[in-house]
Amino acid sequence: MSASRTERLLNLLLALLNTRYGLQRSVLRDKVYHDTGESDAAFGRMFERDKAELRRHGFEIETLTDIGFGSDDPASTRYRIGKESNRLPDVTLTPAEWTVLSLAAQLWEYASLGSAAANAVRKLQASGGTADVELPAGVQPRIKPAGQAFDTILAAMHARQAVTFGYRAASTGVDEERKLEPWGIGNRFAQWYVVGWDRARGAKRFFRLSRMTTAVTIQKGDAYERPKDFDMRAELDSLPELPVREAVVKVEPGRLLGLRRRTTGSAPDGGSALLVPFRDIEAMAQELASYGPHATVISPQELRDAVVERLRGALAANSQPMAPAEFPDDRATAPKARKRTSEDQLARLLQLVPFLVHNQGLHIQEVADKFGVTRRELVADLQLLICSGLPGGYPDDLLDIQWEDDHVVISEHLDLNRPVRFSPEEASALLAGLATLRGLPGLTRLSGRADAESSERGDVARGDADDPTATNSTDALESVTLKLMAAAGEAGALAGSVAGPPVGPGESETFDVITRAIERGEQLHLRYFSAQRDSVSERNVDPLRIYSLDNTWYFEAYCHSKRGIRNFRLDRIEALQATGQAVSGLASVEGGVPAKLYTPSDDDSLVVLRLSRQGVGIADDYYADRTAALPDGGLLAEIRVGSADWLPMLVAQHGGAAAVVEPEELRSAAVRWIEAGLARYVGADAGPKSAEGA
Repeated sequence: MSASRTERLLNLLLALLNTRYGLQRSVLRDKVYHDTGESDAAFGRMFERDKAELRRHGFEIETLTDIGFGSDDPASTRYRIGKESNRLPDVTLTPAEWTVLSLAAQLWEYASLGSAAANAVRKLQASGGTADVELPAGVQPRIKPAGQAFDTILAAMHARQAVTFGYRAASTGVDEERKLEPWGIGNRFAQWYVVGWDRARGAKRFFRLSRMTTAVTIQKGDAYERPKDFDMRAELDSLPELPVREAVVKVEPGRLLGLRRRTTGSAPDGGSALLVPFRDIEAMAQELASYGPHATVISPQELRDAVVERLRGALAANSQPMAPAEFPDDRATAPKARKRTSEDQLARLLQLVPFLVHNQGLHIQEVADKFGVTRRELVADLQLLICSGLPGGYPDDLLDIQWEDDHVVISEHLDLNRPVRFSPEEASALLAGLATLRGLPGLTRLSGRADAESSERGDVARGDADDPTATNSTDALESVTLKLMAAAGEAGALAGSVAGPPVGPGESETFDVITRAIERGEQLHLRYFSAQRDSVSERNVDPLRIYSLDNTWYFEAYCHSKRGIRNFRLDRIEALQATGQAVSGLASVEGGVPAKLYTPSDDDSLVVLRLSRQGVGIADDYYADRTAALPDGGLLAEIRVGSADWLPMLVAQHGGAAAVVEPEELRSAAVRWIEAGLARYVGADAGPKSAEGA
C-alpha cells in the first residue's frame, strides 16, 4: 500500500464516518478521490478495492438507497460508516489488573506476537486510561520466539487459509509435503506444535514445528472453517507424553557433571558408560551432540544415529568455503518482530490518533518509541495525518496536530479519538498471555500489592465503585480476562487457537526466595553448577530481577566474586539462602524489559555465524549486534561471546543450522572439535548418513 493510497483510504474513512445521511459515489469520487480522468469502470474497481480494505480493518460500510431504487444504481446509492463501527469499548482496569495485563503483554516481548501485544496495550490505554503501576520485583516471564513458521501459521489461521510445508516424521524419517488446515498452535513438552486437518490423510494431525524441512506457504484463497469451540490447550493436553527411555552413554572421566547428576547408575559392563533417562530423541540428540568428544552414545541405535547426523551436519556446514562476511549497514541491528511495511501504515495511524488524544503533549521521540518507529517515520505519519480530513478540505475539516516544539499536541481528531477493536492477533496475544500466566507462582500476591500501593496513593480507578468485576488480590487474572473477552468480541473467540508454554518454574521454593530477596534488597549466597565451565562454585550475589524463556527460569544478579552482572538458571542452583545483608548497590537493573541472557562486556569477542533458514532464530537467542539476509532464506549474524569455548558446542548441537564464518581460527577450532566427536563413532556402527528415525 503506497503512502498516497494510505492517505486516500484515511480520507475515505473520515468522510464515511462523518456523514449522517451517507455520501454518493459521485461525491466521493470528486471530493475524496479527485478523479476526473479514469473511466467509470476503472473508478468502480478502485472504489470496491478500497471498501474491501476498510472492511479488513473491521469497518462495516452501510449501503443506503432511496425508496424505489435498487442498490445497483450508483446515482441513488449512498455510503456511510456508523460512529460506533469497529470501536473498542471503554475498558476500565484496576491497578492489579494492569499489573497482570502488563506481565501478559510482555510475555511476547521478543516473540512474534510482541508487536500485536504492544498494539493492544496502546489501544487499552487510549480506551480506558492507564494505571500508574510498577511491575513487581523485576519478575519478567517471557516466551521464546518460535521462528518464521509460527508467524506464517498464525497469519494463515486467522485468515482461515490452508498451508503447505515439508515435514520429516519421526516415525519414518521420510520428507513429505503436507497440506494442512491449521486450527491452532501451541507449546507442549517444550516444543511448538500446530494441529489441524491434514488433507492428504483426511484426519486431524499434530505437526512439530522443529521437524518442518521447508518454509511454510499460505495457499491464498484456499479457505476452510475451524471447528466450533476449538481449544488448543485441550488439544495439547490430549498429546501423550513420550515414555521414559534409557540411553547408555560413555562419558570421559571427570567431565559433564550436569549429565552425571541425571544418571540412574552405571551400565552393566562396569566401565565408564552411564545410564541416562530421556524421553525425546530429538532433544536428547541435540544435547549429546553438543558434548562432542566428551560423550559417546552406545545405545539405543536411533539416538546414536541422530547424534552422528547432527555432528556430520555441523562438520559439513563448518567445512565449506566461507566468503567474507558483509553487512549492508554497520548500524543494522537484529530484526524486530514488528513488520515495517507500508501495508500496515493505516492500522498504525488509526492507533496513533487516539493515543495522541489521550496522551497530549508527549515528546515526539517518546511517541516514536511507544510505536517502535524512528522519529523520521513518525514525522512522516504526522505529516500524512495533517493532510487528511473531510471532503470539504477547509481548515476546520482537517486533522489538526502540532509538534513544532517537539511535543505532540492534537486539537482536532475528526472522530478518530477512539481506538479500533482488537485484531485477532492482538486478542490472541493478550488472552493467550493471560492464560499462560496461570501457573506463575506469587501472582496473587504480586497483583494484590499493586492494589494496595494504589490505595495508599489514593488512586481510584474510574467506575470501580459500581463495577461488579472490580478486583482484589485474588481475582485480578480472572477479571481482566473477562473484561478483555467482552471487549474483543469475535476476535476474542479466536484466542483459544493459541496456547503458550507453561511459565511456572519447577523450582518454586527457589523462585520465592529470590523474589522476596529482590523485594527486600537482600543479598543471597548460592552454590551453582555452571554447565559451560562444567564445575560448581559458591558465590554471594545481589539479585536484580528474575525472568524466563518459556518455563526455563533465570535470575540476573551482581556477582561479588566476578565483580559483574551474571545470569543464573534456577534449575542449576544447588543451594540458596539469604545472607541477612543488604545488597551493595554496585549494580542496578538496566536496559528495561526484557532482561537478556547475556550481559555484554568490554572483553567480548565478536563472532559471525552463517545461519540456515531453520537456524535464523539463533540470531534472536544470542542478541545479534548485526544481521544480513542471505539469498537462501538464511542469515548472517554477528554475536558477542565472553568465551569461545562453548562455540563448538553451539554449532554441533544445531547440526548444520549454524556455522562459524569469522574469525577463521574459531571456525578451525570448531571443525577440529566436531571431528574429534565424530571419531568416537568411526566404524561399522557409526550410523547412516541420513537421520532416519531421528
